[in-house]
Amino acid sequence: MNIEKNRAFGALITRLIQKQSLTRQESKDAFTEMFKNEVSEMQQGAFLAALNAKRETADEVAGSWEAIYEIDTHKVRLSEDIVVVENSGTGMDTFKTFNISTAASLIASAGGICMARHGARAITSKCGTVDMAEALGVDVECDADIVAKSIETAGIGLFNGMSPKIHPMALGRILSQICFGSTLNIAASLANPAMPKIAVRGVYSKTMIRPVIEVMKVIGFERALVVHGTIDGTDKGMDEASVCGTTWCSELSADGTIRDYKFRPEQFSMDCHGSTAIAPDSNIHNEPRRFVSLIQGKESGARKDSAVLNAALIYYVADKAKTIEDGIGQAAKSLEKNLAFDALACWVKAQNREPETGLQRLSRLI
Repeated sequence: MNIEKNRAFGALITRLIQKQSLTRQESKDAFTEMFKNEVSEMQQGAFLAALNAKRETADEVAGSWEAIYEIDTHKVRLSEDIVVVENSGTGMDTFKTFNISTAASLIASAGGICMARHGARAITSKCGTVDMAEALGVDVECDADIVAKSIETAGIGLFNGMSPKIHPMALGRILSQICFGSTLNIAASLANPAMPKIAVRGVYSKTMIRPVIEVMKVIGFERALVVHGTIDGTDKGMDEASVCGTTWCSELSADGTIRDYKFRPEQFSMDCHGSTAIAPDSNIHNEPRRFVSLIQGKESGARKDSAVLNAALIYYVADKAKTIEDGIGQAAKSLEKNLAFDALACWVKAQNREPETGLQRLSRLI
C-alpha cells in the first residue's frame, strides 16, 4: 500500500471523526481508492465506520454512488419503450423479516409493472434477496445481459449486487466483510445496472430517509418513495413498510418536490400485527416453501398484508394507482388471482442459463 495515500486517507477519517462532512467529489475520490484497494483494509473499515457514526450527508452518499456506478457496475441497455421500476432495501435493519421486497416485486410484476431489481445475499439476515431468488430457481450468478432479457421478456429481473459479473471490481469484497449499516448499503443499492428512474427504497434508519431521497433526486430519479418501518413498543425498525407500527417516508414527485409523511396499517383497514408473524421461519429451509405458499395466495394475516402493502407502494410510485389504498386493492387482486405465482414461474424461466433446472427447483417447493 502507498504510505502517502494511507496518510491522506487517514486525514479524511479524522475529519469524519470530528463530525466534518466531505464534499461529493471528496467522497467519490475516497470510495474510488477503496474500490481500487489503494488503501489498507483497516483504513477502509475505519472510513466506513466513521462516516456511519457522523451520519452521511446527501453529497457523501452521492459521491459513493458515483464511484460505484462509474467504475464498478456492468451497465445494461433496455428497450426504450420499457419503463422500469425498482424496489430494494439497504439491509442492516434492526428487525429481520421474511423476504417482503421479493414478494412485493412479484405482485407488482403481476400487475404489469416492469421490475428491475438489484439486491444482495444475506449479510446480517437469514435469507437475503439473492438467496431467496436462488432458492426459488432463479439463476442469480448469470451475466447482466440475461437479467436484462428477463426484465424485458418476463417483466422482472434481479441483478446480484455481490456478483463480479455485475460489480466486477470490489463491491462484493467489501460488503461481505462488514456487518454494520454503512454508506455502501445505501449507495450500492442505488447502483442498478439498468438505472431505473422510479423506485421504492427501504432504509435501515429513520435518519437516512431524507438524505437518501435527496440523493435519488440528485442522481436522476423522477419518482421515488423512501421508507422505514417501525414496530410498536420497541426501538426496532425495518427497511420495509410496516404492518406492525408506523412507517415513515419521503416521496419524490414528478415535479421534483419532496414531501415527508407517515402512515399506519389501520389507515388502510389493515390490522396492526405482532412482529413475530413477519419474522423469517426459524428453519431457513422452510422459508422458500412458505414464500411460494404466500405467492400462491394461500397465506393470510401478517405475511399477506406485508406483501400487499409493500406492493401497493410500487403500484403507487409507478402511477398504476392514484393512492396507496388503491394500490392495496390492486395488489390484493393480483395475489388472489394467482397472477403473482405466474410471474414467478416466468421469471425463473427467463432469468436462467438452465431454465428446466430452475423450474424443477420451483416445482419442488409447491
